[in-house]
Amino acid sequence: MSEGENGRKPAKGARTAGKPREVVAAEQAVEASPAMAQYLEIKAANPDSLLFYRMGDFYELFFEDAVAASRALGIVLTKRGKHLGEDIPMCGVPVHRADEYLQRLIRGGFRVAVCEQLEDPAEARKRGAKAVVRRDVVRLVTPGTLTEDSLLEATAANYLTALFRAPREGAGEGGEVALASIDISTGDLQVGCVAAADLSGELTRIAPSEVVAAIGREEAPDIWLCLEHLGLTVTPVPSAYFDSRAGERDLKARLGVSELGGFGDFSRVELAAVGALLKYIDLTQLGRKPLLRAPRKVGHTAILVIDAASRNSLELVRTTSGERQGSLLAAIDRTVTGPGARELAARLSSPVTEPGEIGRRLDAVGFLIEQVLLRAGLREELAGAPDVARALSRLAFQRGGPRDLAGIRDGIRAAARASLLLAGAGGVLGLPEVLARIAGELAPDIDGLGARLEAAIVDDPPFQRRDGGFVKPGFRADLDEARRLRDESREVMAGLQTRYQDETGVRTLKVRHNNVLGYFVEVTAQQARQLMTAPLDATFRHRQTMANAVRFTTVELVEIEGRISSAGERALAIEQEVFNDLAAQAETAAASLNALAAALGELDHHAGLAELAEREGYVRPVVDVSRCFDIRGGRHPVVEQALRRGGGSTFVANDCLLGGAGALPPPEGFADGGEASIWLVTGPNMAGKS
Repeated sequence: MSEGENGRKPAKGARTAGKPREVVAAEQAVEASPAMAQYLEIKAANPDSLLFYRMGDFYELFFEDAVAASRALGIVLTKRGKHLGEDIPMCGVPVHRADEYLQRLIRGGFRVAVCEQLEDPAEARKRGAKAVVRRDVVRLVTPGTLTEDSLLEATAANYLTALFRAPREGAGEGGEVALASIDISTGDLQVGCVAAADLSGELTRIAPSEVVAAIGREEAPDIWLCLEHLGLTVTPVPSAYFDSRAGERDLKARLGVSELGGFGDFSRVELAAVGALLKYIDLTQLGRKPLLRAPRKVGHTAILVIDAASRNSLELVRTTSGERQGSLLAAIDRTVTGPGARELAARLSSPVTEPGEIGRRLDAVGFLIEQVLLRAGLREELAGAPDVARALSRLAFQRGGPRDLAGIRDGIRAAARASLLLAGAGGVLGLPEVLARIAGELAPDIDGLGARLEAAIVDDPPFQRRDGGFVKPGFRADLDEARRLRDESREVMAGLQTRYQDETGVRTLKVRHNNVLGYFVEVTAQQARQLMTAPLDATFRHRQTMANAVRFTTVELVEIEGRISSAGERALAIEQEVFNDLAAQAETAAASLNALAAALGELDHHAGLAELAEREGYVRPVVDVSRCFDIRGGRHPVVEQALRRGGGSTFVANDCLLGGAGALPPPEGFADGGEASIWLVTGPNMAGKS
């Protein structure tokens, strides 16, 4: 669609004048080389995304994608061959640094289609010398669908929000807007409706990284104005995505339930938004499913509604310039984990209004203030707890590695220890309601998964499963045997080098290895003549001449290489089997693991607030349903800490009484406010109103 059709500018690099460039490319593919024809075909299927096309150890971009990416990333734009008589612009990024470049492109407003090699080049050559390695897109990377730690902020959620408008009686002139939001890196799903007039405040509360909608500018100018004013990334999708029946069916299937009543009373418009959300995730993740937590029905009678302008002025979680530093969140955050920091941010953004719930939370904080040793022990255990929910999500999307399994193992271990600490304190003193619930969620029945992970995964595993070496010795006897054969063969190779040095008299002779030739004997160019002369030429066969070296092989070398390769491949295959089995077991226990992860975050949140209160000398407020607003010795956390850092003046505490009879007599100099809600003091400037 053009901008006039849907109110949104085309994606960066997505179109040229006239026809979309990708359509032109598809038409021209028949005239391209086989490899370029494959590229053009895949690019034509992903016109709105930069195509990361895997070529060995690099992702390469061509044509306008290369021009756009080189400009955005500040990397060299070069050329690779010709197409239709013109040079092909090209740039590339190394695979091992891809996440770094993806992050910069996503933040720059691009979508990226990641195209991988689906077979080894050797397999392709079996189909013919000119056969092209099979490739296809395995993932579409967008701002709202990130799961990698390197692409995410540890202390902030990353929501994808679907927005659906449906006029409804009693909702005011603008009708109601349904919003369904998910952080696919944790499975957190929240659903709710707001009046169109309150949409700006609700979107500011959620702070989505990406919004999907099927609303055009002409039919909903007020909503588009809101989205543009907030500077949100908006992805238009077909209106057919917003199907309430499909949304209800898909949500039930993902949750494994026959009815949704246990999670809340969802309206048809809310289910339509959920349907679009799940459909878009299917599209971008190519059918891989997120692990959903129980959906939360967001009711605005239970939380304080704050409009966007007020949120911006209050600087609750971000300053007016968008920075975390300088916000209230940064001033009071004493958490020691990413999930704990996210929980604190969520609660600051959605303050509850029910005094009973506020009291229960304060009970937990108060208990941890009093139990100094317990709090210290809990924070020590929590500091070693990885982000279990995000590790689990990566495994579900098949992007996980051995470190994610180790993260789940370490999270289970930390949760068990924290649960024991709470149980010990509760046995003597009795735990507050919130902490008692958390203690139970920290010790789920997960059928020995933690013990299996402890037995299987080494303490410090590699990032990539393809590297191997992450399964402990003794876990699988067949793996131990394969490793023994592989390692003994390598020792034989080292011995072979020594023997060849003795037989030839060439002390600098080396047995080396690369991915193209495999193992080979290498000597300098000056020494090569000796190996090519009788009697040594009967043993050493010439393979390759380099500028400063000559390479040879021997029958014995080929045989040993075969043994090494066979044993090494067998060991790696067994490790992949172990990984897949453990990942499947973790997914089976997803509900319990997500509850454990949430409990760790909530416990960290409460312990962090207790630490803050003790260090800063904060006191517990009395919260009730009266109109009394009575603050004695009030201090502003952000200003006070800024003054402290500056080493200048100290903060002067202030009293504030806005009517209603409080539990204490009015401060000195204050009249009794009686039942008045607000007193308005007027007078000229500098007359002492403050």
